[in-house]
Amino acid sequence: MADKKVQAPEKEEKKGRIKLKLTILLLVVLGVLGAGGFAAWKFYVQPRMTQWMQGNATSTDVSGQGETRKAEDKGGYPAAGGQLVTLEPFVVNLADPMGRRYLKANMDVEVTDGDVAAELNAAMPKIKDALLLLLSSKSFADISSMDKKIELKNEIVDRLNLIIGKAKVRNVYFTEFVVQ
Repeated sequence: MADKKVQAPEKEEKKGRIKLKLTILLLVVLGVLGAGGFAAWKFYVQPRMTQWMQGNATSTDVSGQGETRKAEDKGGYPAAGGQLVTLEPFVVNLADPMGRRYLKANMDVEVTDGDVAAELNAAMPKIKDALLLLLSSKSFADISSMDKKIELKNEIVDRLNLIIGKAKVRNVYFTEFVVQ
């Protein structure tokens, strides 16, 4: 009878060790799966979602070479760079019914060359006026989604090209875009 009492704690101790080992193994497996899932998201899914949201397009050229290009008219970034001109920050009230929201936007404007950059700086009062009127005419709904921001970038490019001449401004880059 004394032998049975001694054996029972040993069996319980073995069961406790097995449960501990299984728990540790389960935690390690879950950790590895979690790390793998995070790596797949970070390096595979997220870059493709970002590319899709920015409206980048892949097209095949006429010769069938399969070149990849980024659609500038949809807010992509051009392959060949021009000169960047940094504009002063714009802070405007949005055209919302309650009038409680405002937009702060910093922009860099890409122009074709240095001469156009000088033209842009010379026409800065006209540019500020045009952009202030454009930005203050927007409501929160007009700038809340990615597509709407890309449309706004295209509108800004069109307005700037109207002021300094056709096709001299290539793109506008938002370096800060805060709506409160």
